[in-house]
Amino acid sequence: MSRKATVTVHPSYEIGSISPRLFSAFLEPIGTMVNGTMFNPKHPTADEQGFRRDVIDGLKASGLPAVRLPGGNFVSAWQWKDSIGPMSERKVHLDPAWHQFILNDVGHDEYLQWAEKVGTEPLYTVNFGTGTLQDAIDIVEYTNFEGGTYWSDLRRKYGHEAPYGVKVWYLGNEMDGHWQLGSWSNDPRGYGVRCLEASKAMKWIDESIETAVCGSSAPLMEHFPDWDEAALNECYDVVDYLSIHHYHTAPAGDVKSLLGGSVYYEDFINTEAAMIEYVASKHRSPKRVKISFDEYGAMVRPFADLHVGYGRYNMARAHYLFNPERKYIKHDPDNMQEREFPGGDMAHLLSMASIQLALLRHADVVEIGCMTGGLGALCASNHDHVWKAASHYAFTDLIKYARGTSMDVKVSSETYDMPGYQWDDTSAYTGKEGINYIDSAAAYDKETGLITVFVINRSEKEEYPLELDLKGFDRPGAGEVSFAEHSEVFTDDFEAKNRCEEEIIKPGFNTEGKFERCLYTCHVKPLSWNRITFKVGGSYEL
Repeated sequence: MSRKATVTVHPSYEIGSISPRLFSAFLEPIGTMVNGTMFNPKHPTADEQGFRRDVIDGLKASGLPAVRLPGGNFVSAWQWKDSIGPMSERKVHLDPAWHQFILNDVGHDEYLQWAEKVGTEPLYTVNFGTGTLQDAIDIVEYTNFEGGTYWSDLRRKYGHEAPYGVKVWYLGNEMDGHWQLGSWSNDPRGYGVRCLEASKAMKWIDESIETAVCGSSAPLMEHFPDWDEAALNECYDVVDYLSIHHYHTAPAGDVKSLLGGSVYYEDFINTEAAMIEYVASKHRSPKRVKISFDEYGAMVRPFADLHVGYGRYNMARAHYLFNPERKYIKHDPDNMQEREFPGGDMAHLLSMASIQLALLRHADVVEIGCMTGGLGALCASNHDHVWKAASHYAFTDLIKYARGTSMDVKVSSETYDMPGYQWDDTSAYTGKEGINYIDSAAAYDKETGLITVFVINRSEKEEYPLELDLKGFDRPGAGEVSFAEHSEVFTDDFEAKNRCEEEIIKPGFNTEGKFERCLYTCHVKPLSWNRITFKVGGSYEL
């Protein structure tokens, strides 16, 4: 048995308000994510627009607050004006980013109407690759202006009388990336000036909107953080968010590095937050641009071949590879390929949830978080069915209970070290020392009186005795603190997966814990997700 771990939460130590957009998802039409999962006119549950109602119902029940769409690298060549109106008049294009046909069966209006049906807020990405400033102005007018103009009346003609009211607009996608069409990788100041002009013009069409400028696509980019500072400095006064992305990769079988990868996210956030403070001081501005972490993920990949002996690796040149044998693919929604996360369900749950806890611990600067694959995490699907992967339970716990104020959690537990590693020429991780086996974050909803502490046990073998200290909440006049419930998700088979036929991994209640004098003691199982909820004043109802 390992030595006792402690987690302390005190009401005097707050991080910041939790944005309702913090636990959202990202959608890009890669493969059959749209044509097959979202849209399949031949599916038994398809509605009048061809959308799968089983997927809509599953996402709606999860409470998904927002989804960033329609991309992604895809959007840098997408011509939205060719995706509206009668299907017979829509144009088919090629998508150079993913070598697929853009059929436009799902166009601008369909994306927004699908979001309406799901009951989620659309966060919209504008084409800043091949798109023009006029395109950006026109899309806001078409989408959000009430009527009486060419574009707003065209929306009404095409069947949507009321404005969609999209509030958040991304000024391109990964514009620092060499792989991006219309990339600004070599000209961050030029990109920042373009964002200045676009954001200004878009807000003059609808002054209620917010805009996001692209930062670095990963902390591993050679130009990070200089590129971000140069771009943001040009448009700081007219934008609201800095959009950043990262996908953490760990070697196969290295669970510690997979689950410890969230520390690299925290380094990334801390650097960007400091850079924002620096730019704000240069502008003598009281405003603070917030962070939108709108693509993130964790995955296991085999090591790639390393090319040493050629001097500094040129990331740009690595993307200028042309394969004459590669063909464009036309995806058929009725013949969708099976797509699933590699490894067992718990690996995906824990690695993604650890990133989400890192976002929660930085709720004062991170206001938007969009999980890549988040739609599948909430509502797994194949050609015929939907079901709940294990990730559904951690994700919905955060959506439902991570509300109000993020609290500064102090953790004391045994630790481990992560050696540095490099899995390809562009992705090298420095080693980290002293990673807590117990990973935790907490939320205090003052309106409902709920205190929720989230705990991950990163240990593959050890069950930890855990002491949760809430003594600071035992204050005169504050009301009695009572224990509500301890929900836990774990499995003895780390390779197990839930399927539509059988839900192997699902939450249960830990009934062995004890709560006395604002101390909760329990045991947390190896590689487990735990949500422990308390109530200040009154009683808790399930």
